[in-house]
Amino acid sequence: MCLRVTPERNVPPEIVIDIREYYKDIRSRLGEIKAIQQLLQGKYRQYYHRDPLLDKEITEFSFVAKNCYSKFEYIMVRRAIQKRDGGREEEEFDRNGLPSGWFRSKENQIAFISNLRALKDLDYEASELGERRRVTENRPRGFTLFLLSGDEKVIETFQAAIRLREHDVLERYENTQLRGLLAHLREIDSSEVEKKFKEFIGRPEFLKLKCLLLPIHPERDFEGDILETVRKELQEMREGEVRTLSV
Repeated sequence: MCLRVTPERNVPPEIVIDIREYYKDIRSRLGEIKAIQQLLQGKYRQYYHRDPLLDKEITEFSFVAKNCYSKFEYIMVRRAIQKRDGGREEEEFDRNGLPSGWFRSKENQIAFISNLRALKDLDYEASELGERRRVTENRPRGFTLFLLSGDEKVIETFQAAIRLREHDVLERYENTQLRGLLAHLREIDSSEVEKKFKEFIGRPEFLKLKCLLLPIHPERDFEGDILETVRKELQEMREGEVRTLSV
């Protein structure tokens, strides 16, 4: 059904609704599978044996579903912006190399753009009177971009250890670098995120890593070349350091 949605084709609204409902159901079922596996591993460890082939099939199914849905939402987002702004979406999406420049994978770029647009829509909420207002300015919804740099084997260990949520994104950008995105659907302070990463990087096996965090708000304009700023900041950091960069 997602493949039926293209930039050139007009798709009936009921198809769009069905796709979103089906994907929600798929994510719910996959969550149930994960919960049951955790229950079996915890309470019935001596009787329960994982099936590697089944685990691989479930992982592949989840990947295909997420990939198809991300592309679908990407198309819907661009359609909405084109309709609203007369086709000027490229300026919004690629300002100063973000978001497309943060990831190399096309799938992850699409996920970034979809999340960006979704959070912009969430950044307004209706009051009981039907009026629209902004959420609290000093603690807005948004993203945290994170970058970890260091020894290749340590990066591999960290990648295997970190657990992300459905809307978060993780990419092995290069052998010695890991990049990701945390999507905050509630108001959160950047110091809370930094504290969590410091706890992680503080483990003996991760002390050789550098960790750079970038809080991003969908409505804020980026100033200067963010990717170049990140590169210079990373060069100045020492191993085991976690630093939050304001952009």
